[in-house]
Amino acid sequence: MRHLILSAAIPALLMGATPVLAQTATAPAQDKSVCYDCSGPDGAALTMQLPPPHFPRDLTPAGVAAADDHLALEQVDGAEAMAFVAEENRKSLAVLTGDPRYETFRAEAQAILTATDRIPSPSFLGDGVGNFWQDATNPKGVWRRTTLDSYRTATPQWETLLDIDALSKAEGKDWVFKGADCLAPDETRCLINLSDGGKDAVVVREFDLTTKRFVDGGFNLPEGKHRIEWLDRDTLLVATDFGAGTMTESGYPFIVKTLNRGQTLAQATEVYRGEQGDGGYGVSPTVYRDKDGKVTAVIITRPLDTFRSETWRLLGDRTYKLRLPERVSIYGVLDGMLVFTPEEVFGRELLGYGGGPAGALMAMALDSLHDRPDGSRSGPRHQDTQVFVPSPRQAIADVRVLSDRIVVAINDNVSGRLSIFVPQGEFPWFEKSITVPDNLAVGLGDSSKSRGEVFVSTQGFLVPQTLSLADADAATLTTLKSAPAKFDASRDVTEQFEATSTDGTKIPYFITRPRDMKLDGSNPTIMLGYGGFQVSLNPAYKPEMGKLWLERGGVFVQANIRGGGEFGPDWHQAALDGNRQKAFDDFAAVARDLEQRGVTSPRRLGIYGRSNGGVLTSVSITQHPEMFNAAVIESPLVDMLRYHELPAGASWIGEYGDPRIPEEAAWIAKYSAYQQLRPGQPYPRVYLTTNTRDDRVHPGHARKFAARLGDMGYDHIYYEDTAGGHSNDADPVANARRWARHYVYLSQQLMD
Repeated sequence: MRHLILSAAIPALLMGATPVLAQTATAPAQDKSVCYDCSGPDGAALTMQLPPPHFPRDLTPAGVAAADDHLALEQVDGAEAMAFVAEENRKSLAVLTGDPRYETFRAEAQAILTATDRIPSPSFLGDGVGNFWQDATNPKGVWRRTTLDSYRTATPQWETLLDIDALSKAEGKDWVFKGADCLAPDETRCLINLSDGGKDAVVVREFDLTTKRFVDGGFNLPEGKHRIEWLDRDTLLVATDFGAGTMTESGYPFIVKTLNRGQTLAQATEVYRGEQGDGGYGVSPTVYRDKDGKVTAVIITRPLDTFRSETWRLLGDRTYKLRLPERVSIYGVLDGMLVFTPEEVFGRELLGYGGGPAGALMAMALDSLHDRPDGSRSGPRHQDTQVFVPSPRQAIADVRVLSDRIVVAINDNVSGRLSIFVPQGEFPWFEKSITVPDNLAVGLGDSSKSRGEVFVSTQGFLVPQTLSLADADAATLTTLKSAPAKFDASRDVTEQFEATSTDGTKIPYFITRPRDMKLDGSNPTIMLGYGGFQVSLNPAYKPEMGKLWLERGGVFVQANIRGGGEFGPDWHQAALDGNRQKAFDDFAAVARDLEQRGVTSPRRLGIYGRSNGGVLTSVSITQHPEMFNAAVIESPLVDMLRYHELPAGASWIGEYGDPRIPEEAAWIAKYSAYQQLRPGQPYPRVYLTTNTRDDRVHPGHARKFAARLGDMGYDHIYYEDTAGGHSNDADPVANARRWARHYVYLSQQLMD
């Protein structure tokens, strides 16, 4: 196992007016009427309306702040903010945990999340298999290992490596395990990432698997959003906070240094420097190795914004810029070839030869992608070519680069397939398909170059996960474990349909519903969406949803709207920046289609989204308030005119645009839900929830939205958990309470 890193990271609206308020950086004066939407679907003029009461008179950062009467709620642990949280929590818990369904929901969810018959997620670790495990006995979890032969059995014999519950108790810390990075090939020395309370920021400690202890005098980094790689047993590549002036405005590093054993961060040697104005998630080193652990390439990625980056190669003590497009995903190195996907057209102007379309899988000689020290450049190799070019309704889902072949999971109309690509002969790349079940998602887990194997999972909305081991040489798949069903799916069916968005684009979505459901619009329906950051929503077995919702007759819908990655980079980029409204229109189109099919109606339709999905759900209730009766808005971005001011918001400017630029502030202001709230609207009673220790999406977004709803007299529910961070993976017992609150609210709104 090279890395075990744990992290998070995933509607129904008929016709409604889309706000069109600010056409320039200055909003209309408050005493003037503006057109909320100058014509309806039939061309008829709509009622002239005043701007929302809190809409800024000007859209400069100062003007936006001046119009904000809840800035104090942005202070994470401020006195006013904590008093607001305490009072809102008191009221919301009375409504949610006081519901007679709550205890049943909580117990059912906890039984699922702490079940001992779950499939232990495996990673290759030395000669065996590693796993991080949480249950009712160890809610914080244990990191453990076994042999592959033992893992194959029904009762593997596990050896505990690190007990996080015991560590937390001994050190008096709320430690959350955020993964380990072990040095190949023996993988006995590991860097352990520990988060205090579930934050993204971690402390890093060196751990010895032979003694099962932290190394005395070993590598030990203070809390931060580090980017760390082993270079050799006594050297790390580190990008972190090296002191004043070494972090971007988003709070991420832009300098890479080598840190030798025994050195302090102040003594580390700089090998690469970006700029303080860089965007994205910080400069990041990656070390690629062969099956014997020998370094084959060191690549440094310097992000320019959320998606654009420069790619550099570190050779000795010098760096060389690679001739790659700024939008690119890199997967590894095979026989001197860099394996990557350009996410924009990759033409001859960069290379002088070759190239490929956006979304293709490519392999090119690494030496040919940059100049040599003498200024010359090596030429292309025979196998420098396109490995695989997806069709318009396909996309590269995941890639594992082995010693002599590439394993690729492919999305095909949002269902999975699996292929192996081998370089050979006059046909540069030969494809071997591996049979997987139809109409399910296919995911790739950890891989081993020395073994030529990859863990593969398949699952669907009604089909529990099956974990298999792919032998890349034989192109075979051997089942290791099948998860037991956690809810009764015998009465349900999953179907895929398409809705037509405002501009005519076909938007796929899945419905999971009772087989004998009547199409009379009476069915309680939850609609999930995300639509951002090129994240694909694939079919997934959601046992808590099945148990708490489907078993009680509910319907679940998953919408594959633009902004996601279901059909490659073009599907994502269609909803970037000023085109964000397309994602919202897609979501509304799916909801409209559901109603036209008789699946549900506004009274019975609810929406759920978290993180970027919170942008989607908060905008949906302000643009189409009459179209649904529930919205779970979790860990959301809501104040899109100030998102860049709140850590780590500025890293997402490549996705949403920059509110400091007048033209971009104008298009953001048209949809930003915090500014678009207005009195006298048929908003449903929404449920807003976030986490005090979320250092990815600031809790101030949800707090301020709840406060403004309250100011306007709208009934709402707000709950803020005090631990867990953005990923909600700190404690399965606490997570069970979270899901119980969600489904109590949805049942109240849609089933009662």
